[in-house]
Amino acid sequence: MFLTDRQTEIVAIARSSGRVLVEELASRFSVTPQTIRKDLNDLCDAQVLTRIHGGATFPSGTENVKYEARRQIAASEKQAIGMAAVELIPSGASLFINIGTTTEAVGEALANHHELMVITNNINVANRLRLLPAIEVVIAGGVVRGSDGGIVGEAAVDFIRQFKVDYAVIGASAIDVDGALLDYDFREVKVAQAIIANARHVILVADSTKFERTAPVRIGQLSQVHTFITDHCPVPSIRNLCLENNVKLIETNGRPR
Repeated sequence: MFLTDRQTEIVAIARSSGRVLVEELASRFSVTPQTIRKDLNDLCDAQVLTRIHGGATFPSGTENVKYEARRQIAASEKQAIGMAAVELIPSGASLFINIGTTTEAVGEALANHHELMVITNNINVANRLRLLPAIEVVIAGGVVRGSDGGIVGEAAVDFIRQFKVDYAVIGASAIDVDGALLDYDFREVKVAQAIIANARHVILVADSTKFERTAPVRIGQLSQVHTFITDHCPVPSIRNLCLENNVKLIETNGRPR
């Protein structure tokens, strides 16, 4: 689903306040309630929001937004994060790329790199990079999650443990104020933990919406990564944790494009 500017703003309002109401949105955007209802119906059909009487709510911390909807949320921010991440990865390196729409943005930005070995449990990343002759793609075995093409489970964990790579690119569904990196699927988390344990330099990529969400399963701590790339970090405790643990914080807002 492609989000219009108005729908993108509606999602941002719902994310910050928890819910949106038809009448309030109609007044805010100077459109009819019928126009807002159509916007909300489209967003709810795509499972970006959840319909309630008179409006809609942002998904709770116990459920994940569907893949296509996640791709549209903060899409330009993810693209900028991806470009910043590949600046850290030299040609000739080996790297893991984990599941996630932001990690996929990193994969898309690798087009000009050469002699890379990319090991991934993300079918979408593998499918894009296989077209580039200068990049060797190695894909993990395991259970393929139909919702987003992620490969999870113990077989994927065992596969990842065979490697020791230069870089790992990981994401998170949520980042808590204490620096906990969180996700929804414990099977995915097991793979992410194996990736962190078997990389010399771990790059966390996550847009600022992840500070506003919660998820039930712990991947690890911010202190376990070496570089954290986001569009903007509005949480003082996260900034302090980066300083205290020698985590390089890169914010793409304000960077030249």
